[in-house]
Amino acid sequence: MTRDEALKLLHEHMQSPNLRKHCYATEAVMRALAKRLGGDPETWGIAGLVHDADYEEFKDKPQEHTKMAAKWLQEAGVSEEIINAILAHGWGYIEGNPEPKTKMEWALYCCDELTGFIVAVALVRPDPPSPLASEGQGKSKLQMVTVKAVMKKWGEKSFAAGVTRGQIEECDTRLGIPLPEFIAVALGAMQERSDDLGL
Repeated sequence: MTRDEALKLLHEHMQSPNLRKHCYATEAVMRALAKRLGGDPETWGIAGLVHDADYEEFKDKPQEHTKMAAKWLQEAGVSEEIINAILAHGWGYIEGNPEPKTKMEWALYCCDELTGFIVAVALVRPDPPSPLASEGQGKSKLQMVTVKAVMKKWGEKSFAAGVTRGQIEECDTRLGIPLPEFIAVALGAMQERSDDLGL
């Protein structure tokens, strides 16, 4: 499956701009993690892009989430590697979903909720100052976020309380990347795509 084919599948099943942006962010982070961990950025990126393809259509049937996306991808001839990563990212939440095993599966499992946390940090930042014409393009809210700012909010348990921090923190033991470095990789990848993310 090419990225264009993956994008078409995503757009066929997902209309919400915010959910689409979450998938774009996850794609960007997965590509960056592939480079860091010796994976194939194209394969990992596609897994990130379509990981929640069925979420909007099955949000009222959470036990179907990941399973329908896996079915659609199987019908499209997508590799088992991608399908397994999609199923494994629902581990612990969706009955019968397998525990992640490979680096790609753990990467998707760990970064999925982190993208939302980083967006939450960006959204509470003050608006960036308007740039002077001579300074060129100004920074976006997302580009102004730092690892330090994310880590500060990380310690505030009431901030983005719905984010399962323990899932993200698995990055250390499962991927060998300490949390601050994991955040740095994810944040950098998302900042490169800030226009696509509307931040």
